[in-house]
Amino acid sequence: MTVLITGATGLIGQEIVKQCHAAGINVHYLTTSKSKLSTEPNYKGFYWNPNKNEIDHNCFKGVNSIINMVGASISKRWTDAYKKEILDSRTKTAQLLQDTIKAHNYNIEQVVSASAIGIYPSSLVKYYEEIETEISDSFLGQVVDQWEAAVDGFKSLGCKVAKIRIGLVLAKDGGALPEIVKPIKFGAGAAFGNGKQWQSWIHVKDLASLFVYAIQHNFEGIYNGVAPNPVSNKELTKAAARVLKRPLILPNIPKFVMKLILGEMHILLFESQRVCSKKVESEGFDFKFVNLRPALEDLLA
Repeated sequence: MTVLITGATGLIGQEIVKQCHAAGINVHYLTTSKSKLSTEPNYKGFYWNPNKNEIDHNCFKGVNSIINMVGASISKRWTDAYKKEILDSRTKTAQLLQDTIKAHNYNIEQVVSASAIGIYPSSLVKYYEEIETEISDSFLGQVVDQWEAAVDGFKSLGCKVAKIRIGLVLAKDGGALPEIVKPIKFGAGAAFGNGKQWQSWIHVKDLASLFVYAIQHNFEGIYNGVAPNPVSNKELTKAAARVLKRPLILPNIPKFVMKLILGEMHILLFESQRVCSKKVESEGFDFKFVNLRPALEDLLA
């Protein structure tokens, strides 16, 4: 099997590549950086520039499935220009892939695309399953809605399409976790707001395994990419402090303070989505990290 991965050099993408190779799956990948092109027996890079609608269509040769991870980080200040980049990097890239497959008549069987739990409205009481139809009116909710619609365009090419709605990804060297633990390490850790907001998290290794499992088992439809046991922001902060053996002595950080510091992006810290993982489990997927404490010990200890 050969899979084409977009976003292969990113945080989650690198782990997916590792796990594809462990499973004997050949990897083609697209990169916007010519310096990141390499040709190894099971790892071959191809150049693309979505802003200029440029792509080396040879990336699709011999490919059965696509894992679509491309997208500008949401962890940068949301200026109007950057908001456009966040959206375009998800929707225009999907369109470019579809146009190229169509123009050269490639036969791609399956697409497994990243999505995000930010599509679900913020709630302290709801437990979100994939059948939920209400969409968050936040900027993130609108982005994910348009992103998923763009990915659905692959269906018209005869591809099976699966969308994995990703929660808070916990990883050692990137993403949110190093930022969460930074103040804790200096004795300045605290929960945000009232700390009751739900954080549906997943260990990066489990998430990568889920993408590989999805292409191996022909997933189709929407799946939540979160571990089985979500926690509150307060519980997450406390657990990280315990693993790091640091005290939590400061009061919770008010919302208005983070709004001053981060602008509109502050909602990332205060949105609450309690999300269910039962659907992926019913497909036979086993999480290695089911509870938060062992996940944090693996990453922080």
